[in-house]
Amino acid sequence: MAYKSTLLRSSAVIKKIVTIHYFEYMSDFSFPGESHDFWEFVCVDKGVIDVMAGDKKIPLKRGNIIFHKPGEFHTILTNGTVAPNLVVVSFECNSPFMRAFEGEVLSVQETETALLAQIIIEARNAFSGRLDNPYQEELVRRQPSAAFGAEQLIGNYLEELIIHLYRRYFSGPEQISTGRVTDSSRHGDAHNRIVRYMEEHLGEQLTIETICRDNLTGRSQLQKIFRKAYGCGVIDFFTRMKIDAARELIRSNQLNFTEIADRLGYNSVHYFSRQFKKLTGMTPSEYAVSIRSLSEKQPDEP
Repeated sequence: MAYKSTLLRSSAVIKKIVTIHYFEYMSDFSFPGESHDFWEFVCVDKGVIDVMAGDKKIPLKRGNIIFHKPGEFHTILTNGTVAPNLVVVSFECNSPFMRAFEGEVLSVQETETALLAQIIIEARNAFSGRLDNPYQEELVRRQPSAAFGAEQLIGNYLEELIIHLYRRYFSGPEQISTGRVTDSSRHGDAHNRIVRYMEEHLGEQLTIETICRDNLTGRSQLQKIFRKAYGCGVIDFFTRMKIDAARELIRSNQLNFTEIADRLGYNSVHYFSRQFKKLTGMTPSEYAVSIRSLSEKQPDEP
């Protein structure tokens, strides 16, 4: 038999990455704005922001993503109240399909959110330095400790992200067929319902028994769902949710640490501080200073 190979065609090829950032902004952060000769997208992971794209002011909420085309002036505006978390990635891509993204505000779904998370994970594997410094202009390779294939995976995940968004927003649904199944979708409505339940009871001291009773779920099944989806038990996941909320409240700069601890259901600010340091590696005071120093840093400072 005479086999013939098929050269695979690529629709969106990314060979050069410029920046990869995951920012936890203070609520009063401001950025003077910039333009450059490569693409950049901003995705809101938490909170709300306004962006300037050219002369347009565009509001973005959690899950929104916007692409800034090469040469477009853009900046980020916080509202002084809500402290947002943002994923910002800039890259070079010459695909003509990228023109479809110009001026569009899109929303990421579960698949795209997972891809964004993988980009951040592999960026930490590939590059040294902090990903939360909004003024870092160059990615420095980890040498010789970079994880095998990390840079290639960044490109692959970024290309896959663009393909998924293009298919969903700019291709006809009859053209799309995908077999990707995520852990969360595999667990279905029960998983999402329990996460929403915990979000609604973030200021309480939930136990496994309470969660099981209120969600009509067995203990073993509950633990299985969260270990498969997140690699931890349900109470550990709930604690992470509390500390994530605490970080956002600290950056919002509206409450002191005692008030934050009380709002999140901790009996004492000391226990809250111990839990915070256990999960973040910093005390609440150290975290506040660290984030504020980045937020207040000027672009021309080293």
